[in-house]
Amino acid sequence: MQGSTILVVEDEQDILDLIEYTLTKEGYDVISCLNTKLVEQLLNEEDVSLIIMDRNLPNIEGSVFIKSIREKGYNHPVIYLTAKDKEEDILEGFSRGADDYITKPFNLDVLKARVNAVIKRSTKNVEIEKIRDIVYKASQKKFYITDQEINLTHLEHDLLLEFFKNQDVLLSREVLLQNVWEDFTDVKSKTVNVAIKRLKEKIDPTGEKEYIKSVRGEGYIFA
Repeated sequence: MQGSTILVVEDEQDILDLIEYTLTKEGYDVISCLNTKLVEQLLNEEDVSLIIMDRNLPNIEGSVFIKSIREKGYNHPVIYLTAKDKEEDILEGFSRGADDYITKPFNLDVLKARVNAVIKRSTKNVEIEKIRDIVYKASQKKFYITDQEINLTHLEHDLLLEFFKNQDVLLSREVLLQNVWEDFTDVKSKTVNVAIKRLKEKIDPTGEKEYIKSVRGEGYIFA
């Protein structure tokens, strides 16, 4: 959200400058660091809404640093922006405190979308909400369409709730795995595709309403 403060830790000056310029144009306040030396001090002094962290840093691996400050009680949302792009790297990143994971080289529009999504997720809770003709009643933990309960499994309920919390926000498969599946490290990303296909069959069997849209190579948007 505009006005939020983002802390960017990146040891390549040109990439750091590009990220700062891009996010500043989006209305964010950006604090830039070439290493992690002042990060804890800045987190204590500034109202930081998000950390964007490189993993290949000169003095300490970025996800190791985040894991260490998580253990000290710092719970700021984190996006890793890194050249470590293997599946095991991504899963390791999520196990070390990632709220999202972007690999280099990266698209600036995707970066902006992911930043907006993480900040929105971290500041919004759902109680009772209606999106189009779907109603969620938190007290009952049930979804309805035109007063008819949607018969969902526990997983499908959690998946639809995650979409409800993030209307119009691009959610990657990795983020959905982390937030919806209890033990996401043992689940493959294609499992997300299957679960979403089944969910769509229940909330939109004819495919006319298109609540959930696929963005090729990126993830899904609920609108």
